[in-house]
Amino acid sequence: MSQSPVDSELSPPRTVPAETAPGAASAVGPTRVLVAIALAAVMLPISVTGPGVALADMSGALHASAASTQWVLNAYNVAFTAFMLAAGSAADLFGRRRLFLSGTTVFALASLVAGTAPTILLVDLARFVQGMGAAAVLTSGSALLAHTFSGAARARAFGIFGASIGFGLAMGPFVSGLLVGVASWHAVFLVNVLLGAVVLVLARPLPESRNPGARRIDLPGVLTFTLALMLLALGFVEGPSQGWGGLVTLGSFAGAALFLALFVVVELRVAEPMFDLSLLRRPTFVAIIWQPVSIVFAFAALLVYLPPYFQGAGGAGSTMSGAMLLPLTLPVFVLPLFTGTLVRLLSVRMLLAVGPAVLAVALLLMTFTDPVSSRTGLYAALLLAGIGIGLAFGVMDNAAVSVVPAERSGMASGMFNTLRVAGETIGVACVGGLLLTSTRQQLSADGGPAAGGAMADDVVQGRLGSVRESGGQELVDRAVQGLQHGWSVVYVVLACVALAGAVAIFTMVRDRDLDQSSSAQDV
Repeated sequence: MSQSPVDSELSPPRTVPAETAPGAASAVGPTRVLVAIALAAVMLPISVTGPGVALADMSGALHASAASTQWVLNAYNVAFTAFMLAAGSAADLFGRRRLFLSGTTVFALASLVAGTAPTILLVDLARFVQGMGAAAVLTSGSALLAHTFSGAARARAFGIFGASIGFGLAMGPFVSGLLVGVASWHAVFLVNVLLGAVVLVLARPLPESRNPGARRIDLPGVLTFTLALMLLALGFVEGPSQGWGGLVTLGSFAGAALFLALFVVVELRVAEPMFDLSLLRRPTFVAIIWQPVSIVFAFAALLVYLPPYFQGAGGAGSTMSGAMLLPLTLPVFVLPLFTGTLVRLLSVRMLLAVGPAVLAVALLLMTFTDPVSSRTGLYAALLLAGIGIGLAFGVMDNAAVSVVPAERSGMASGMFNTLRVAGETIGVACVGGLLLTSTRQQLSADGGPAAGGAMADDVVQGRLGSVRESGGQELVDRAVQGLQHGWSVVYVVLACVALAGAVAIFTMVRDRDLDQSSSAQDV
């Protein structure tokens, strides 16, 4: 039987026999691998950005407090972040296909529990388990792509992979809003059961691959690293509500530092470390694993906090606020589809560096805009930010797995995706705290300490009705001005983070490292 044009173009490389499990379904075309992983890549980020739309309906139906409802988002993000590196090691040891199937099953079952849970506590617990499954799916999926494709085909495959992630992040709030409107908040979680079932059907006959040199999981490394990340995320999540100098916040950060130090000690002593710290001697690798943080730190935070800004200060409805994000989100979906062409025009190094640099410029331009008097300028700046993010999304996954030996692609994918998801989790938490703190300080300076308390909470979350009831339109205008000041501070901070990523790529990445890696994989 002749191959389809797509199968022929995306043909898999020859593999070492030890890399492929006996009896693997080697006849499965690479297109099927790509479709299964791309669909999973859409499913996972929708679970990051989408449930926020359902929180109001969910909290009312389950009679939940604001704090417990917020953990619907936090539990998923923390687990997704904390278990990413452990999942990468498990993929190398037990098999990437096996972990991909297991992770998808766990993800779908946890979605079913979350969508049918009678209490908010059960929803929170299910979301934590769902995040663990998502970590397994993402790391093993990236490693499967790296094992299946090489050269230009790999660049195209990872371009589609990046576009799928961008599509999920971009369309999550919109799709979830439709589901809540047509059905209920339950549908936001139950749709993942259907998507997970489709992924399982597509992925079951895929060929297996693993690292033939891996013999065991570094359990001490997994434990110390996971605890460090969980405590770090907990500190940023609880900081705004508990106080940055509070016992819970400081204790979380101190515990994170302690377990991170223990992780380094463990990795230096064990025979088969989960993360080979010697890779940190390679400037290219260090810059590339930092690069996603500089991108998603801003992107995830903008997706979460701009809609309430548009609804409150801008007076937009929920549908309109989603539409206002399209200049930001559409380039993130479209540009990775043209990765192959972009790589021919610019080097991978230039694309990795230009992306966060363009994002930094866009964020600085946004300090001169607002959703009322300068909406056109805001759209233009959001479009520029989306272009910067989209340029990087299509190439950064491939670059991460291309600068390490092929048999360690699971570990590299785990480390890269750990930092990417950590950037999302910590970015959302940090920006929320920074926005609330800077807005409160501005309102306090204008109207005294009493004006900067509950009013800051209301205006940041877009609840201007209660502000208007308290002091009329004059108080609303002052609250909006305070919020705009808070956003200006946020934009500048996010621009500095993005610029740091661009500088790191420009100064630390060497083209020959990426070129030699690609050449070696083409042989």
